[in-house]
Amino acid sequence: MRTWHILVCCGFFAWQGAQITWAAPAAEPTTLKSSDSPGLRLLEEIQTVVTDLAESAKLSVVNLIPLSGPGRGQDLSRERLSNAPSSGSGVVIDPNGYIITNSHVIGEATEVEVRFSDTSKLIAQVVGKDQDTDLAVLKVAATHPLASAKFGDSSSVRVGQWVLAVGNPFGLDRTVTLGVVSGIGRENINLSRYENFIQTDASINPGNSGGPLFNLRGEIIGINTAIINFAQGIGFAIPSSMAEHVFQQIRMQGRVARGWLGVGIQPLTVELANKFGVKENEGVLINEVFEKDPAAAAGIKPGDILTRIGVTVIDTPNRLSRVVAGLLPGTTEKVEIVRDQQRLVLDVALIERHDHASTVTLRTRTDVKLGLGVQDLTASLVDKFKLRESRGVLIAKVELGSLAESEGLHEGDLIKEVNRVEVGSVEEFSNAVLKVRRGGPILLYVLRENRTFYVMLKLTEP
Repeated sequence: MRTWHILVCCGFFAWQGAQITWAAPAAEPTTLKSSDSPGLRLLEEIQTVVTDLAESAKLSVVNLIPLSGPGRGQDLSRERLSNAPSSGSGVVIDPNGYIITNSHVIGEATEVEVRFSDTSKLIAQVVGKDQDTDLAVLKVAATHPLASAKFGDSSSVRVGQWVLAVGNPFGLDRTVTLGVVSGIGRENINLSRYENFIQTDASINPGNSGGPLFNLRGEIIGINTAIINFAQGIGFAIPSSMAEHVFQQIRMQGRVARGWLGVGIQPLTVELANKFGVKENEGVLINEVFEKDPAAAAGIKPGDILTRIGVTVIDTPNRLSRVVAGLLPGTTEKVEIVRDQQRLVLDVALIERHDHASTVTLRTRTDVKLGLGVQDLTASLVDKFKLRESRGVLIAKVELGSLAESEGLHEGDLIKEVNRVEVGSVEEFSNAVLKVRRGGPILLYVLRENRTFYVMLKLTEP
């Protein structure tokens, strides 16, 4: 996996959909001369749009400083948290005093000093945080309506469109930078559980985290959250669709409730897709179904390929996790699966997600021999390796440098199936492997402690 050096220090997020509700008077237009070329006139008109937007956008952006010490109303004499950033950014999302920012900006603080564009200061209470998206909501008791911005539609964001990032990098209040959207749908950055970042080249630095990313209409399309350290022009923002969903839930109930399907998943490689009779990335492979959870109740089984939830196409594990997490517990969704090359649509009643172990994902290679030894399972081996089942073939040895080692197989793993056929002894395992043509694929279904997963191997010359 590619390693990113991410600086999550008052980073960067993008929201599409914040209409400024209070704006400063527009700057006087540049005086046009009769000798000006049409090109110059057009550029100055564009420049006026950007400068007017910058003046308006800055009014809703605030500087945040986490505080420690007991609450004392509006007393600003408390100390900054020693383990918190010196400052971060936020944006007022409701004129009644609600502010959204990054969870990592406020850390463990329960109160935050808020500095507004008119230099006034108030103490905000932390309404709630969501570590899974790195978002937090604050509330100040304002005596008058505050300048605020509104969420826009991040689903309409296109690569190449102009954006404006506003924040407080290095303590420089309400710094404005102009750039473009460099990419959308960025995953696997390893910043949070649910990732669907907007990438931008608008300059952001430490202190920008939690600040807004605006489109040219003054709508928030993202919340700035992170940059890649030592790289220029690579910043990431949480899309407004995700941020607004989190904001509304925290505002109403102080936390985020997410749907739960109850499956373990892994991506479809070329080899796995061929084995299951689907196209590469046509869905995700279900490697485990948790007992008494929604998927099990609906009849979903290990080895099914999940391709769609409702009208949403599922092509990666991250997308499945995001889609399910964005659904409310108690709702019933139509889930499309492929089983034995037949498409089925099942009704699944979701429950609320609680903390569950992460799913197992393994890569595949096809250029080395199998390299493992197996033995029949006994009661003593079940106890030794803490297995929850008593049928299967135990891996007793994994050779160094072998395909089995490269795929992450361990001594003590329990092989339950070979090419979708259940095996309960070394003899059954050997017979199943002998049926595979040399160079053909071997699909193993493996149990390790309380997790199951699929591994694809390819048989080669001994």
